[in-house]
This record gives sequence, C-alpha cells and structure tokens, in this order.
Amino acid sequence: MLKALKPYSIYILSFLFIALNSFLIANEFYYLAIIPFALALVYLALFDVEKLMFFIVFTTPISMNLEELEFGGIGMYLPTEPLMFGVMILFFLKLLAEKKFDSKILKHPVTFIIILQLGWILFTSITSSMPVVSLKFFLSRMWFVICFYFLATQLFIKFSNYKVFFWCYIIPLVGVIIYAVTRLAHYSFNEKAAHWVMEPFYKDHTSYGAILAMYVPIIFVFFHKNEKKWVNIVAFVLFGVLIIGTIFSYTRAAWVSLIAALVLYFIYKYKVKFKYLLIVGLVGISTLALNWNKLMMNMERNKQDSSAELAEHVKSISNVSTDASNLERINRWGSAWRMFLERPVFGWGPGTYVFQYAPFQMSKDKTIISTNVGNNGNAHSEYIGPLAEQGLIGSLLVIIMVSVVFYRGSNLYHRLPKGQIKTVVLCTLLGLFTYVVHGFLNNYLDTDKASVPFWGFIALIVAIDVYHSDVDLFKTKPE
Repeated sequence: MLKALKPYSIYILSFLFIALNSFLIANEFYYLAIIPFALALVYLALFDVEKLMFFIVFTTPISMNLEELEFGGIGMYLPTEPLMFGVMILFFLKLLAEKKFDSKILKHPVTFIIILQLGWILFTSITSSMPVVSLKFFLSRMWFVICFYFLATQLFIKFSNYKVFFWCYIIPLVGVIIYAVTRLAHYSFNEKAAHWVMEPFYKDHTSYGAILAMYVPIIFVFFHKNEKKWVNIVAFVLFGVLIIGTIFSYTRAAWVSLIAALVLYFIYKYKVKFKYLLIVGLVGISTLALNWNKLMMNMERNKQDSSAELAEHVKSISNVSTDASNLERINRWGSAWRMFLERPVFGWGPGTYVFQYAPFQMSKDKTIISTNVGNNGNAHSEYIGPLAEQGLIGSLLVIIMVSVVFYRGSNLYHRLPKGQIKTVVLCTLLGLFTYVVHGFLNNYLDTDKASVPFWGFIALIVAIDVYHSDVDLFKTKPE
C-alpha cells in the first residue's frame, strides 16, 4: 500500500473536501456532490483499507436496495456493494503484485471448504440454465467472501479490532430498531404493520429479525469485567433495545434461533460431550419418526394464525393447516425438492430458483400468497436452496462448511483459558448459530445485511484460531 499522507496534507484535503461539497450543494449540483465523497473513499481504499472496511460495516444496516438498479435478479445495495466490489478488485491487484496471502489462513480447513464452495458455485454457474444470472450470483458471493472473510481475517490480526467491527454494525442497527419500533407504535404495534415498518433499510421483518437475533448474543461480549463500567452500562441498554426489536419484529424464526442459541450456551457451559448429544439426537429423531402421524394430526388441528398476541404468535409456528406463511414455505421447499430431482448433480444454477421454481409448484400446495414470479422470496432455506440450484454437492458443501466452523470453533473455545478472548469466541459462535438455525427457514446470504456478519463472524473465529489461540492475551487463570 502507499504511504499515508502527512497530517498537514490531511487538513488541507479535509478543507478542500468541505469547501467543494458546500459549493456544489449551494449551487444545487446535488448529484455532483457525491464526487468529493467518492474521492474520500478512493483515498481510504488506497491508504487505509481498514477504515474503509469499518465504514462498509457501519453503512450495512442502513444500506438500501434500489429496485431500479435490479437486473437479472441481483439487486444492488448502496453504498455497500459497490464499495465491496472496489475492495475486491484492490485485493486481487495486490495479490497479483505480491503473489502471496497468509498461508496460515489458506491452510485452515474452513478456508479450504470456502474455496471449494466458491469453485463449485463457479462451475455450476457455467452449467446453469441461466448463466448470466448465476455468474452475477457468483460475483456477489465473491465480494462478500473476499471482503468479510479473507480480508477480515487480516483485520483481526489486531485482536481489539473485533470491538470496532461489532460496534460499527450494532450502533446503526440500534438506530434502525428505534426507527422501526417508533413507526410500529403509530400503528398500535399491529402485527401486520411489523412486516414493513423497517423499510427501506430491511426488505421485510424476517431478514430484520434474523440480524437482530445474530447480535443479541454478541452484545454480551461487552459485559465482560475487563470492559469499562460505562461500556457495561451502554451494552446493557443496547441489549434491552435489541430484545425489544426482536420481540416486535414478530419473526418467529428469530425467536426459535435464540432459544437454540441458549441451549448451545448451556452445552458449552457444562461441557456436554458430543457422544451424549449424538445419543439425544438419535433418540429425538427416532421418537419423532415413531410419532410422526400423530404429530402431523395435532399440527393440522392447529388453526392459530400469526397474531399480535405473543402467545398466539408462538403457537402459530406449528400451524401447517391455515397459516399462509408456513404453508408457502412448505410449497417453496417442495418446489426446490422437485427441481433437485430433475437436476440432482449440477442443479439449475446459482441464483436461478426464483426464475425456475414456478412450474414445479403443485396446485394442492399453493397458498393465497403463492406467486409465479418469485417476488416473495426464494427457497426459504440456506440448505434446500443450494440443493435446487447447485445440486447435492452444493447443499453438502454448505452443511460441511457450517460443521467445520463449529467443530473448530468449539475446540477453540474449550482449549482457551478463561478470559475475554474466550468470551468473544463463545458469543461469536452463539451469534453465528442463530443464523445457522434461522437458515433452515429462510435464506439471506445474497444480501449485505446477513453476509457481512455471517462471513465476518467466521473470519473472527478463524483469525483467533490462527493468530491468538496460543497466546494468553489477558494472563488469566485457565478454566
């Protein structure tokens, strides 16, 4: 990278930046006023990529998807995705110039699986039923992974950067929560209004709820005794805001994911061995299989639809007889399965589900919210979607990646000494787990909102595993 400018040069440039912006705005050249802003970003990209990365994180919760920029099924989130694209180009240019990247990261099993996954997405983009759409999907996945996995691992070489990374997302997210809850209050906290009050920052309440759930465990990082008292107080207040936001998002999958994360917390806390979890899992699956017919009969008798009443809304989770949301999710899963059966090896192509699933819907599965144009989401699963779009290998690679992340992350947590770094690993794993659970019911990794924390959390776990796991940063007594 180029050498940073001297302080006096920064003062001069700052003055010119303000003066030029003021002149353009005063003369009503509003679109041209973006030029100084763009120049400032170029400066950051050339001289301080770290600050540019944090800027991208900060703008992610408040980025907007401009519908008029959509083409081929891929929307452009501003200002984040153009910036990520630019950072990705700089990354490749730097890679070509230096011909190296940290081998410790490249040799990590999580990196190996991610590279395999990207390779398979590229390959199935070539065999895709809609190659242009699939290649755009591959390109967007690339800039998410390059920025917030590969570059983020280097960001976390400096361990304290995790605080900046978390705060840069949490602060604007809290602003969105206040905005959404305030709007919802004007509609007497009506459950239907909760579906759209977070617009234009989030496209619906389910994606909004998924992100809130991810950051509920993360906020506990700042409750640590090593933090200053005022940080603990701020974290406690923001924890309350996140909980309020999650409740009034009326996102059932988010609530379920937080309960699952709480269970995982107790598993870590009491060091429950894998063999016992395996036994419980097998017993649970066997019991479910033996009582499947009875369970389905009870679920079909459940007529409780979504409601503003919390207890009723929770009860509606198991309603597969009248709840349109649940029934439509089953319809999308069924369509994805039938698509997979027709193209089991290579799938229909990454990003093509919304364009191809319509003929695979069965009339008996359609609901009042069914559509043939895919404007109400896609396959509603991070695991079933790749099955239809990338074949069996695509789905298995997702499952393997998640499994390897949690295998390595769990081993890392248990071998770390008691202290702040151990707490960071625990909270990051719990936050990531909420999305892993949420991924059974929805999929948002094609958006910046979910991809930035998802890949960033994985990068933090891998960075700690590679750079910090053998160092007792805080000199505390081992557990």
